[in-house]
Amino acid sequence: MKAFNIQHPNEALRPLIQEKIDNLNKPKGSLGRLESLAMQVCLIQQTLTPSLAHPCHLLLGGDHGIEREGVSVSPREVTWQQMLNFTRGGGGVNMFCRQHGFHLYIVDVGVDYDFPADTGILNHKIAYGTRNFLYGPAMTKEEYEHALQVGVDLVDKCHAEGCQVLCIGEMGIGNTSPSSIWMSLFCQIPLDECIGAGAGLNTVGIAHKREVLGKALDRFLQYKSVRSPSEEVIRCFGGFEMVAAIGAMLRAAEWKMVILVDGFIMTACAMSACRLYPEAKDYMIFGHCGDESGHRRMLEALHAEPLLSLGMRLGEGTGALCAFPIIDSAVRMMNEMNNFDHANITKYF
Repeated sequence: MKAFNIQHPNEALRPLIQEKIDNLNKPKGSLGRLESLAMQVCLIQQTLTPSLAHPCHLLLGGDHGIEREGVSVSPREVTWQQMLNFTRGGGGVNMFCRQHGFHLYIVDVGVDYDFPADTGILNHKIAYGTRNFLYGPAMTKEEYEHALQVGVDLVDKCHAEGCQVLCIGEMGIGNTSPSSIWMSLFCQIPLDECIGAGAGLNTVGIAHKREVLGKALDRFLQYKSVRSPSEEVIRCFGGFEMVAAIGAMLRAAEWKMVILVDGFIMTACAMSACRLYPEAKDYMIFGHCGDESGHRRMLEALHAEPLLSLGMRLGEGTGALCAFPIIDSAVRMMNEMNNFDHANITKYF
């Protein structure tokens, strides 16, 4: 596996950051979560004057072999159709990127479709979707390494442009299925408790999804164990877009970027990234807790507190993008609020 050099942020600056926060002209602790967010961003950037320059959003697309088993209410072609819709600016992700000033990169990592060259979609296609993990590993070791490298290369591109904050979203019909299995194996939670409606399955559809994923997990455990190396779990079930997201998160942590984590699928990717490199979590801010069954439990397993809970389940990174203004407020607090001395206000604590 590709090696990453990820370090916990240096804690030496923490007392000075806290002193600055406490001396802003407000009651101590009165800005609540903004204060802890400011602390996190300052530690990541090792500065008392943080910034969120050139925010970038990676929208990663890929199809899943397990979709052939009818585990999603949406057909496979919706993946490429939505990817094209994103190029025309018509998706939820486009709206939020425009609103909050994110540079949007739309990336084909494994979509089962040949996009015309003039669409603006970045072509990093590994294959036309993963294999059906009901019958074997979703991808080979070589494909797994390739997908990680796609994420690395994309983040290097963003970093070269001055990016300090990275958001990642996904487009891939069927990708709640690998997320549920990762959650079950990594969090040691019964699979039934990790499976939800995805894009809108009814009760019968959810029961079928449970049956299919249960068979896939049983087959895996015939040859592996619940203590299998994390890379094996990721490779055997993940999608190309999901593994690319893991590579992107790890590289972003290596570059000391702020990483915004979205809903169920991206939280599963964040969890997997942290299984490989626990230090990566220090760079992550969890934007949103969605409606997908099990998302809250996965966040609890990560000891992560999301900023928002809006009942969203669109994916694409939209929940994380909605949370960005809160992080921006925390950074503005550090840079724009006056302190007691400069404001000529008596410090009363």
